[in-house]
Amino acid sequence: MPRDEITRAFLGVESSLTGRRWIGPTAEDDRLAEAMCQETDLPDPVARVLCRAGIAPEGAAGYLAPSIKDLLPDPLTLRDMAPAAERVLQAVARRERVAVFGDYDVDGAASSALLLIWLRALGLDPTLYIPDRIDEGYGPNEAAMEQLAADHDLIVCVDCGTLSHGPIAAAVGADVIVLDHHLGTETLPDAIAVVNPNRQDESGDLGHLCAAAVVFLLLVEANRRLREGGTRGPDLMAMLDLVALATVADVAPLVGVNRALVRRGLDIMHRRARPGLAALSDIARLTVAPSAYHLGYVLGPRINAGGRVGRADLGARLLSTACPDEAASLAERLDQFNTDRREVENAVRDAALAQAETRGVDGPLVWAAGADWHPGVVGIVAARLKEATGRPAVVIGVADGIGKGSARSIAGVDLGAAIHRLAQEGLLLKGGGHRMAAGLTVAEDRIEDAMARLGDLLARQGAAAGEPRGLKVSALLMPGAATTELIDEIERAGPFGQGSPAPRFAFPDCRVTSARRVGESHLKISFTDGMGPRVDAIAFGAFDGPLGPALEGHGGARFHLAGRLEINHWQGRARPQVRLEDAAPA
Repeated sequence: MPRDEITRAFLGVESSLTGRRWIGPTAEDDRLAEAMCQETDLPDPVARVLCRAGIAPEGAAGYLAPSIKDLLPDPLTLRDMAPAAERVLQAVARRERVAVFGDYDVDGAASSALLLIWLRALGLDPTLYIPDRIDEGYGPNEAAMEQLAADHDLIVCVDCGTLSHGPIAAAVGADVIVLDHHLGTETLPDAIAVVNPNRQDESGDLGHLCAAAVVFLLLVEANRRLREGGTRGPDLMAMLDLVALATVADVAPLVGVNRALVRRGLDIMHRRARPGLAALSDIARLTVAPSAYHLGYVLGPRINAGGRVGRADLGARLLSTACPDEAASLAERLDQFNTDRREVENAVRDAALAQAETRGVDGPLVWAAGADWHPGVVGIVAARLKEATGRPAVVIGVADGIGKGSARSIAGVDLGAAIHRLAQEGLLLKGGGHRMAAGLTVAEDRIEDAMARLGDLLARQGAAAGEPRGLKVSALLMPGAATTELIDEIERAGPFGQGSPAPRFAFPDCRVTSARRVGESHLKISFTDGMGPRVDAIAFGAFDGPLGPALEGHGGARFHLAGRLEINHWQGRARPQVRLEDAAPA
């Protein structure tokens, strides 16, 4: 490939309105897409998605219709799966007292709900225990486990427990099973089973699964054993809406079986058979078929809100209830907690951004810590810092001499491993997580030292360079080609999300025909190239940077525009819309 083709910016955009260099498809990308189009008759945008995923033309049909049957791994490939399934079935057969101990986030709530629904269908009345984020912190603690062990025969820890050696040892008199996906250390707690694709003695082939998917695999194995004994187990396919919700909300990559689970789960969610999700969709004014976007940005935050600023068990109760009236009440409470969460988040975000900028945002790590910052929002604020700076970010709330923080990473940097290293070195009181997200507890007088050491570890992974300020564009698209029919074709290659982004298109040399501010910081525009119909676009948070003011005050100038296609449903009509991400003078 000629060197000028490697270095040439797409459409000549070296620095867009948001300061990014546009990077277009290579000649090889174009060649592969053209061959895919010729052999499959797929539209060019769909062909490019498949080529990016490494799909050959003969595999296109299978990729566009992913089969859970073909992609679901054998549960027994995970270590400890056999004893875990056997012990759960033993509890069912003996009518034992079972407790489900879950994390307070969406993955934990969905994982807990899966087990609760399955056990109830088999005649048990399990106990739900979700720890309080502030009073108890993440994962099992000794007091709670002692209390549960006194009244239960079996405790199942979901989305937590892999590092809980002491608390699990404290569960004297009860058996414990761990179903988790967080990074493990060389030693595991003394439990009946620790089923976790991210154990150090696992291959890592299933490391992309969230905890709810691990729970689902356990139930698949348990149902298989029930069938062998002549008993029909609960309908697991009907539970895939919960697995899909957890997969997207926990930012698991939408590849392999995850993609199939989410695709099928979205179809099931659209049937509105689960009272909790139906009630939450109603209160969120979700009137269209749910997409991965709705799981991550509409439903997920509301379910999370209970664990952040309200009651920690509300999310799991909502997802597991069979009563529409209870579901409506829980959904209303979660929606109010989500409103409260936004107010708390905004205050902490402003303070954290100011502190981080004062400290400097050009190093391998951006961090901030403040007295009495609510631990329920530090993770969201860490994500905001990461997005604003392109660096891994940590935000810590300090109270009574102890800092509790959350961390978010960038592509190519394993933050969870670095946090584990800090905990092993004694700089943290506690720490754990996975590649893209982690949590930590640190003594207030060790925060500076811990963050300096974390910065050193992340620099060795290349974090000092930050995320590249490039904007990858899949292809050019004329406004007239942005139709609902094309969008429907592209959606066949979805769902899109972490690890599988939707294609981004550049619309060249367009004129903005109207522009208006929406809410505090969003922008709605219409644009045309002068040869086809106008296309609507929305840019969220446009007035938080230079994009909104430049397009609102366009003065008749022409722009190259970049964004992703979606369908806007309004007053019974479906129209194409661009989720606008960037622009540059034409």
